[in-house]
Amino acid sequence: MILPRGFTLIELLVVVAILGVLSAIVLASLNTSRGKGADATVKSQMAATRPQAELFYDANGNKYFIDATHDVCGTTAIGSTKPLGDMLSAAASITNAGAVVIAIATPGASGKVTCHSTANAWAAEAPLKSNPANMWCVDSAGVSKASPAATYLGANATACP
Repeated sequence: MILPRGFTLIELLVVVAILGVLSAIVLASLNTSRGKGADATVKSQMAATRPQAELFYDANGNKYFIDATHDVCGTTAIGSTKPLGDMLSAAASITNAGAVVIAIATPGASGKVTCHSTANAWAAEAPLKSNPANMWCVDSAGVSKASPAATYLGANATACP
């Protein structure tokens, strides 16, 4: 009588090694996809700031900047009009960018969400998750684009670099 033959230890190790290699490939591509998904969310969040800024502009005497506490980049609502602070904070949380830098005279920085405004113009940028050195910039002129490293919004900048 012939006994049924099982798998040898070598055969089992080969199968486990093959499964390990395949899972490593899948996980690597999954991380890339997660980064791209987060980038798409940041871009969408930043694109949504433009119509909100226009509502703020129309409701506040055709101005983006009124004073230090009433600014399109800020968080203080004027009447029923909300500025961009909440949207920018949401973009910061997506990329783990930390605090949002919302100031007129503060230059942008790597890994920070930044917004600058004057009475007639504004610009905001957020780091992209897949490459935090690259920023996604939107401004009041209708520009939405990626800005490479070292071209962040400068002090008083109200247009994407």
